[in-house]
Amino acid sequence: MWRDESVTYQVAHRELPHLWRLLGELDAVHGLYYLLMKAVFTVWDGGLVALRLPSVLATALAAAGVAAIALRLAGARAAVLSGTVFTVVPMVQHYAQEGRSYALVCAAVTWACYLLLRGVEGGGARIWTAYAGVLLVACWLHEFAILVLAAHGVTLLRSAAAPAARRAWLIASGCVGAGVLPLALVSAGQAERQLGWLGRPGLGAWLLFFAVSAAGWACARALPLLPEGRQGQPKPLERPELPEQIPPPPGPAIGAAALALPLLVVPAGLLMTVSLVKPWYVDRYVLYGMTGLALLLGIRLDRVTEPVVLRRLLPRRPARIAAVCGCAAGLLAVLLPWSLLVRTPESRKDDVVAVADAVRDVAAPGDAVLFMPSRRREWLLSFPEVRAGVRDLALRQGPAASATLQGTELPADEIRRRVLAADRVIAVTDPEGQPLDAFRGEAVKRETLDAHFRRCEPVRVHGAQVVVHVRSGSCDAPD
Repeated sequence: MWRDESVTYQVAHRELPHLWRLLGELDAVHGLYYLLMKAVFTVWDGGLVALRLPSVLATALAAAGVAAIALRLAGARAAVLSGTVFTVVPMVQHYAQEGRSYALVCAAVTWACYLLLRGVEGGGARIWTAYAGVLLVACWLHEFAILVLAAHGVTLLRSAAAPAARRAWLIASGCVGAGVLPLALVSAGQAERQLGWLGRPGLGAWLLFFAVSAAGWACARALPLLPEGRQGQPKPLERPELPEQIPPPPGPAIGAAALALPLLVVPAGLLMTVSLVKPWYVDRYVLYGMTGLALLLGIRLDRVTEPVVLRRLLPRRPARIAAVCGCAAGLLAVLLPWSLLVRTPESRKDDVVAVADAVRDVAAPGDAVLFMPSRRREWLLSFPEVRAGVRDLALRQGPAASATLQGTELPADEIRRRVLAADRVIAVTDPEGQPLDAFRGEAVKRETLDAHFRRCEPVRVHGAQVVVHVRSGSCDAPD
């Protein structure tokens, strides 16, 4: 469990009045998710399993949605391939096992895409109402889900949708915008505190975006913008003609490329562009773009592996078998290390379980503790039994009482007085080499420990270190 999951865990365990107060001050963007997780923990307080179970189920639901879209656009084999591709994408696997809202947002957006197809193909008011409702839930889980409306707008511009369907989509989109407006107004006032830590997208982020977009574009070039029956082009496979008295069923008005490529490119591209002025971009905020990538790759794989195509490229059956096995082995060699990595603590920024264990190992009953910086208090907030065994020297008001995530701290002079009154202080800090906070309270913590205490050998864990400071005597915890 890392620090963001710890936030979910400790906030979802607060009493409803305290949770409501917090959302009025901070983190309103995650409010619906926190309420959902509170309901989960009320029914079953199953620790880390309960924390991550909604994300696992949401990822399975999203994979089913990807398959349902591909089935409607390209058939059963494309559905199997697209759903499989979605589940093996490393980014999808990463957030499938994280106790945050992003997998749930992805599932909701994916099924909204399916409902868009249904609506454009002649669905009535019930389908469009469901589309608006599902998207509204996605936006209340994380408001950047609203960027998918821009992608769907591009899709409709590139499709053969009827004017009535376009009008229905505009009405549904307006309802979604109106429904998410209260959340947007509240969270706008919290944006600086919520996202102030973000920087503008770096070169690596832009290169990754362009690389993934280029891969999607390459797949899309081989796929029709409009379904085959609406392009006036021959179908790639000969099919028996239907009797003249039975009209052929109407095909979907949206092609695979027209739906999937904007979903992959537009939300991420918009958020990254806005982030040049207001740094708001993190790739997980637009995780649902992976639905577009999975559709493009899965449907393209379906076309490439058509028996007619394979026989044309590789006339000999042993050669076809060898090629398929070789491709499967190559994909396994590339994806397996990533899949294993995202299941380790090293795939996250830190490991709050390891930090809590380290504090438990070095602390004696009544030892003092300092969190440097104060936001690292989060590392112990999900472990009340560890916190109960130490004295938090700098804490003024706890997280629930102060309607904050990590609580509030005393003035710098009072922190100095309390530190000087202690004989043994456990400092819970970032790893060496990390930037030091310039706030006076943080500077006083560092200066007082350096001037009046002896620093013992640090206990280093992933993303953190625990350092005992003593005035005199042994660094070992007293019996």
